[in-house]
Amino acid sequence: MERDAIPPWNSDGVIPPVNMHDPISHDRSPYSISLTDIILRFGITPRRQAILKGLLEFRSALYTVGIIKGFQWIDGSFLEDIERIEERDPEDIDLVTFFHIPDGVTEEGIIGSAPGLFNHESLKSKYHVDAYFVRLNAGAPEILVDSAAYWYSLWSHRRDGQWKGFLQIDLSNNDDTVAQRNLDELMGGGDSV
Repeated sequence: MERDAIPPWNSDGVIPPVNMHDPISHDRSPYSISLTDIILRFGITPRRQAILKGLLEFRSALYTVGIIKGFQWIDGSFLEDIERIEERDPEDIDLVTFFHIPDGVTEEGIIGSAPGLFNHESLKSKYHVDAYFVRLNAGAPEILVDSAAYWYSLWSHRRDGQWKGFLQIDLSNNDDTVAQRNLDELMGGGDSV
């Protein structure tokens, strides 16, 4: 596993929004990386490991209701060197899940089968995720473009206006087992893969 798939924090303690050596290239935020990359890069403190454990459990809960196709954008102080910048731990991980509803399944059916899975406050408390959802197969493409533009614009800056980058991971569960093993190893409870 490459450990430098995610750009290092810059001097301001954030992931740079673009490759400053080639600022018009496609090497820019959101950086598409694996779930294991996130575990290895950001699982550096017990608090961060607890948040990552919640992220893995949240993804598992999504899989149980058939949400397995799409991707997730990850952002927030979790991606920043917040321990140095603000001398505190991250509280949670900001997350937008862009997802497809499987054929033959309705949004109401999914919500009815797992109502707590779409309760924002419950998710923060249970999984340490500040989670939002964007359905990819919901109809008019204009709505999808509007949603993507909103989240990109919101997450490209800190609240003080500073530009920053964020990450994208695949929603499928192909990497979750390896990511879990690596997290277990970081937490001192398993073998690394």
